[in-house]
Amino acid sequence: MTNVSAPTAPGDFVHPALFYQGRAEYLAGVGGFVRAALAADEPVLVAVPGPRLDVLRESLDVAAAEVTWTDMTQLGRNPGRILAALQDFADRHAGRPARIVGEPIWPGRSRAEVLEATRHEALINTAFAGRHATILCPYDVLGLPAEVVSDARRTHPTVIAEGKDLHSPEYADASVVCADCDDPLPEPDGGAPRFAYASGELGEVRAYTESWARGTALSTARRGDLILAVSEAAANSLAHGGGSGSLRLWSTAGGAVVAEISDGGHLADPLKGRRRPSLASVDGGRGLWMIHQLCDLVEIRASDSGLTLRMHMACS
Repeated sequence: MTNVSAPTAPGDFVHPALFYQGRAEYLAGVGGFVRAALAADEPVLVAVPGPRLDVLRESLDVAAAEVTWTDMTQLGRNPGRILAALQDFADRHAGRPARIVGEPIWPGRSRAEVLEATRHEALINTAFAGRHATILCPYDVLGLPAEVVSDARRTHPTVIAEGKDLHSPEYADASVVCADCDDPLPEPDGGAPRFAYASGELGEVRAYTESWARGTALSTARRGDLILAVSEAAANSLAHGGGSGSLRLWSTAGGAVVAEISDGGHLADPLKGRRRPSLASVDGGRGLWMIHQLCDLVEIRASDSGLTLRMHMACS
């Protein structure tokens, strides 16, 4: 069984990456982590891709009933939604050392999804600083590209490989990793026209989006989600992005719908939208939070001229 260092005092946060090869190492590492938590009477959340859930449940037998299970392919379809779910679990067990397994990157993830999941892994260290918790993140070293495994060494203070829990000398500050995730956004094939808007024209933005969305394969419900996400993004432009912005809409070859808002704004807090805003919050973030909940992928890029928010929504 792989031993994972646990917090030794209130305020300690432990965030190791588990590099595994095959089912046996997965069950030894993740299963051992879960069993140790249950033996210590600590709350456990396991958020891993669906097929891994079944394997782990079977190996834990009756003890599986004591674990909170989440299919990461659903929760983490948009990596920007994961952090809030992990924090919500820890908050529900305030005063106790929460144990969490989170596997946000699996074989088959797109390059854009991997970048946002890597950003998520880096921001965990900021978001959970001072929390009495352990988040174990498994990485399939046989199925994932070498650069993904390399980035895991940069986003986790410790790495577990071949049963050894070691300090990661490549560990980097979240701001450095997040900056490296800011690959230039690719232009849509064939381009996409820009719809400019300014103060007082939010209704026109909604109408333009609704008219365009009727020509896509989005269901009626998902068209409503798209209109709401675009409306929230445009409203942020008017309130915080200089009072104006532009919208582009297009469909991808893979059948997804993409909406892009560009304006003169800036995002000072990289955690905004990734953690649930409180009702008492005075610094906003609710719009971006809602956008993350509605969309299947959210990409944000900052430049000297402003901010670009790209929202992806699958048609199925």
